[in-house]
Amino acid sequence: MTDDTNMSPFVKSPDWLKDHLTDENIRIVDASWFLPAQNRNAKEEYAQNHIPGAVFFDQDSIIDEQSSLPHALPEPHYFAQRVGELGISEEHLIVVYDALGMFTAPRVWWMFKTMGAENVFVLDGGFDNWKSNGLPVNGEVVAHPSVEFTPYFDKDAVANIDDMLAATGDDGTELLDARGAGRFTGEEAEPREGMRSGHMPGAKNTPVFGFSDNGKLKPLNELKDIFESKSVDLNKKIITTCGSGVTAAVITLALNSIGKTDVQLYDGSWSEWGARQDTPVETGE
Repeated sequence: MTDDTNMSPFVKSPDWLKDHLTDENIRIVDASWFLPAQNRNAKEEYAQNHIPGAVFFDQDSIIDEQSSLPHALPEPHYFAQRVGELGISEEHLIVVYDALGMFTAPRVWWMFKTMGAENVFVLDGGFDNWKSNGLPVNGEVVAHPSVEFTPYFDKDAVANIDDMLAATGDDGTELLDARGAGRFTGEEAEPREGMRSGHMPGAKNTPVFGFSDNGKLKPLNELKDIFESKSVDLNKKIITTCGSGVTAAVITLALNSIGKTDVQLYDGSWSEWGARQDTPVETGE
């Protein structure tokens, strides 16, 4: 039997969602997105099969189109327009999933929360786990009526380049990087061309897939152990970062789950930091 007291309050189980699929106030969101090296097309996979009633959230489209960065958070009014067209308001109970479980869904969970939606959850185990449990899927087109999403933007949830430059010399701030160890140390080249390798001074490497097992977020006690093993001081200000601002949200979700809610996410992440020439970079552990 699952110990619910040891599980994140921000995840929903497949069984829970199965029992609430047709609730009028539920909105299910497929937030799948893949790295180029994964050679998969999220939009095509959604069109073939998805959880009944799920709409597709395009992480390459619902962005700040004026920014040169790949996944920059859009302006609140634009976000509100796009998700309103998907039939989602800030009043809905929103369940977000991705193909792998705890990879890209937390980013969209974070976006909705940052824009003012309060009842937002991630589907534990994602679509792979949903299918492995024999739960229903289909490829039917989902078209909810457009609604108004009223944004209440939490600017304190987002860190920018100036915040990061200040944080690299601040002993009172913890910087947690979700990229893999090879990219963090600089031993592996960045997937984006022209990007320096390494990490921000003082950052700690907390790789994204360490927070889940088979796409399921680890229990609260194990999440706490991860941060303790990295000597993360939860009393300090914490900023999460990654390659382009997507998987950093997995760390944010884990921190929120254990009660650390005053966390910032560096939206530009390494796509911004590593591309500039005026930002300090360290290599090694």
